Amino acid sequence: MRCLCASAAVVFAATLLRAVAGSETEQRDAPRTEVGNQACRPCHQAIYESYSRTAMARTSGTAGTDLEGSFRHARSGVSYRVFRQGQRAVLSYERTGSSALLGTQELKYYVGSNTRGRTFLFEIDGFLYQSPINYYAAKRIWDMSPGYAQLREMELNHPVDSTCLFCHASRRQQPIKGTINRFAGVPFLQDGVGCERCHGPGSDHVNRAGPMVNPAKLTGEQQDSICMQCHLEGEARIVRAGRSQADYTPGEALSDYLAVFVREDDQRQRRAVSHVESVAISRCRRASGAALSCITCHDPHSQPSAKDQTAYYRAKCIACHTPMAARHFPRDQDCTACHMPRTESADIRHTVVTDHRIVREPEAGLPREQESGRLVQFGNLQPEARDLGLAYGEVALRGDEFAAAEALRLLNRARNQYPDDPELLTRLGYLHQARGEFALAERYYEQVFTKQPGSAIAAANLGVFYARRGLLSRSLEIWRRAFDMNPQLSEIGVNLGRGLCAAGDGAGARAVLERVLKHNPDLAIARESLATVTKGGCSRP
Repeated sequence: MRCLCASAAVVFAATLLRAVAGSETEQRDAPRTEVGNQACRPCHQAIYESYSRTAMARTSGTAGTDLEGSFRHARSGVSYRVFRQGQRAVLSYERTGSSALLGTQELKYYVGSNTRGRTFLFEIDGFLYQSPINYYAAKRIWDMSPGYAQLREMELNHPVDSTCLFCHASRRQQPIKGTINRFAGVPFLQDGVGCERCHGPGSDHVNRAGPMVNPAKLTGEQQDSICMQCHLEGEARIVRAGRSQADYTPGEALSDYLAVFVREDDQRQRRAVSHVESVAISRCRRASGAALSCITCHDPHSQPSAKDQTAYYRAKCIACHTPMAARHFPRDQDCTACHMPRTESADIRHTVVTDHRIVREPEAGLPREQESGRLVQFGNLQPEARDLGLAYGEVALRGDEFAAAEALRLLNRARNQYPDDPELLTRLGYLHQARGEFALAERYYEQVFTKQPGSAIAAANLGVFYARRGLLSRSLEIWRRAFDMNPQLSEIGVNLGRGLCAAGDGAGARAVLERVLKHNPDLAIARESLATVTKGGCSRP
């Protein structure tokens, strides 16, 4: 018979064993963390050196003073100049005339390897913004950044957050809670795309507690997912409910974290980031399946020099197309010139893209861009109604009426499954607002605001609805909180300033409008409102 009375020594020993086992379990379960490329260098010196010369390794860093130049944007009348000032790189902007403008910003960081071009980032009170002009390497010119060319006013308030930095920097830091783009210190701890973006966090490995992920040993979607993080743009990228793109780890399926949607039967693929989509519709991929992946042709650890590129990529082609090696254009060794030609990008000016559809016959031009049509989740996956609805909702922002109707139908269907999803509720609020159904839109925004008081979209629109109903004090309370945390939201700031003015608080209105103009100095409506306040246009009701 087993004795039920253990001695104190045995009890202590058992307790100690459980504690040790618990400690080991905690170590195993502790989340792995990134340690940076320098931790890889001692054991992988050659790979470290070759990788540091690739474009991926050079996609971000501290702004240098090697690029100087000037550019005048005719539409806004603003003249820009980038120049050295000691050890600093500085952007100046100026416009003369009735709407005179003059100022400078120190450029702190760059984004882009300068293969296609480079953009620069600056800070205002710790908030990180994108420069309105870019350097385009192919033509060696300065011009407006993507999305800025048609603007009639200069905009300095385009925020850069950890999501924007996802594909260009490593060991990214999170913005201060409640803000979109304010960082307590540097926004990223390592320049460029690091080793751990493809091999996973290295804390266990450097402590000899586990291996790194080897993408070459992965198969199918797990291998493709690593490249898809940054080389699969699609029409919309929707973060799955309860997930974060930053939580993805190499070796997993990206689709568990992110649903990417593309146009059904879209053959254009002329966008700057459409490599994975293009390869997927190529005859090579359809015939080879998972046997053909990005690393079939590209070595992430090194990059062939310009003089070696033709021979390097031809060798990749004839590895599968051996019979063609001797008889197929033996005098012209450049396979890509005909089968993967470079053409103007459809979405970024002054840049070219390599046609990864691997066309069989040279084409006079790429198919016309599809402007509407049904969305499908990339990878022939069956999407959730929530994710597909949010994707259509994103497309609807571009004025697509079919997308708006589909978004409304799908999100209403998904609402029972996700009754408290802020993304879903916010999008429903916007869709009803666009249809003029303001009472219903207001209810959705209120649900969002109850769950997430820091939601900028809900705050902006809810405040307008309250103001229209005469609830000015509630509007001011909502707008003040949102603008305090996110001063790049100029519209909220202007509404707040005007509201304070209407309430007779001239000093408060002036302070708010001055802050709007500090972050967005060419906003005409803010300047006009400030002029009204300064002239004593506010009085006690």
